[in-house]
Amino acid sequence: MRFERSSHSITFNEANQPNKLSTMKTMTCKQLGGACNKEFHAASFEEMAELSKKHGMEMFQAGDEEHLRAMNEMQDLMKSPDSMREWFDNKRKEFNELPGQ
Repeated sequence: MRFERSSHSITFNEANQPNKLSTMKTMTCKQLGGACNKEFHAASFEEMAELSKKHGMEMFQAGDEEHLRAMNEMQDLMKSPDSMREWFDNKRKEFNELPGQ
C-alpha cells in the first residue's frame, strides 16, 4: 500500500506499519532509452523502470514512430546480456545519484 503527497511517498509494510519516507526522483523517457521528454516520478529504480515500461507499451500500441525506433535500439542492446546488464547498471547509478524532490 502506498500513499503519495507532493513529492514524497509513504509505503506500508505487511503489518500495515509505515516504512521510512521515500523521496521521489524524476527521470525522462529519453533518460531511460525512450524517445520523448515525458517525466516519470518514482521512489525506486524498479518503480521507475515499470513506469517506463508501461509508457513504452502505450507508445507501442499507439504506433509512435520515434518510440518504435527507440525500442528497436533497445532490442539490439538486449542481444548482448553483458551490454544490457551494463546499461541497467548505469541507469540505476544515474537514478541513485539524482537528487530527491
